Amino acid sequence: MLSGHSLAAGFQVNSQSATGIGRAFSGDAVIADNASVLARNPAAMAMFNQQALSLGLVYTDVDVTIKDVSYGPIDYGSIGDAAGDKVIPNIYYIHPINNDFAVGVGAFSNFGTGTDISELNNSGAPVTPVDLFGNTEVITSTFNVSMSYRINQQFSIGAGVDLIYGQGSLSRQGEIIGGSGVQSKLVDVEADGWALGGIIGATYEINDKNRLGVSYRVSPSFKAAGKVEYQGQSYDDIHIPLPNIFQIAGYHELNHQWAVHYTAQHTSWSDFDHITVTGSQPEQNVKSYQWKNSWLFSVGATYQLSQNWAIRAGYMHDKGVVDEVSSLSIPDSDRNWYTVGASYYINKHSSIDVGLGFVRGQDVEVRESSAIPLIGEVVGHTRSDAIYYSMQYSYLF
Repeated sequence: MLSGHSLAAGFQVNSQSATGIGRAFSGDAVIADNASVLARNPAAMAMFNQQALSLGLVYTDVDVTIKDVSYGPIDYGSIGDAAGDKVIPNIYYIHPINNDFAVGVGAFSNFGTGTDISELNNSGAPVTPVDLFGNTEVITSTFNVSMSYRINQQFSIGAGVDLIYGQGSLSRQGEIIGGSGVQSKLVDVEADGWALGGIIGATYEINDKNRLGVSYRVSPSFKAAGKVEYQGQSYDDIHIPLPNIFQIAGYHELNHQWAVHYTAQHTSWSDFDHITVTGSQPEQNVKSYQWKNSWLFSVGATYQLSQNWAIRAGYMHDKGVVDEVSSLSIPDSDRNWYTVGASYYINKHSSIDVGLGFVRGQDVEVRESSAIPLIGEVVGHTRSDAIYYSMQYSYLF
């Protein structure tokens, strides 16, 4: 299964291809240098005149630090490694039917997060906000089927259906009163499920050296079933709303060696307002986030070093989503991406791509209110950094 950790705004995952990582995903919705463009814009499949396959793997070395967590004079401690590393695979295939139509399939991940700060419950403090300290993990896999249609030499459109599988765990339990020996289980969730989303897109080819692309991905309100327990009651489902994603991208070939590309992407994180549980009991609001919508902007360049080698680099600024309500379990901030990559063309059919990305977040003070009696606002400091290592094999039939 595909998995991912939150190293983009909110818990969005940017790891769909090695070429994308190498250029900080700039121009990814329109460059169409391999089949992975399917993840960003189905209309770009119209630029392929032969079958294309891409297989990729991304390894993320994640460094999430949560430190100096306290309530008044009570110190709950720090965690130096609150998130585990992840391996994220992807696969894409594009099949032109004729000069007008093409179809494609892909498997990748758009959302995911994973933090475990439950060890803060073992500080020995007289009172512990166990509703804030625990394990949070959400993993999603997107299976996409898309079609493109070339209207004329300049305009193409495309649309696709996303079948999204998600699984997650959420636990909040521990001793509220230190030394009491009484374990309080507030939240215990192990659930999975399926949901439907979709994407539409368009490309405008100004000429063979300049083009623009735009796409809009509609994400569902995800419902998962399994073990769903909240405050001692059993429920049937947990509901997690996912945001929609809009992006516009450009690609411009300056000469036979240099090209520049860019992307602006908007994600409607205000849709991610509440996590709720439903069932035979009345609906309950487990957690409110009240995030704000966010933008990311990326720019990059590609240099054709020789007939067999191309190198690329990119920079991306990713705006954080936290507004007035912040969370220790999903730490967030503005992030900067610095990336490099290369492609080696084995022959006219095959290429190997590598990408390396350094993600640097900011030190952020988090203030989160606990619902435990006698505890008010808990203060902590978080930072999220990562290094992305990626490799991809692409083949044109």
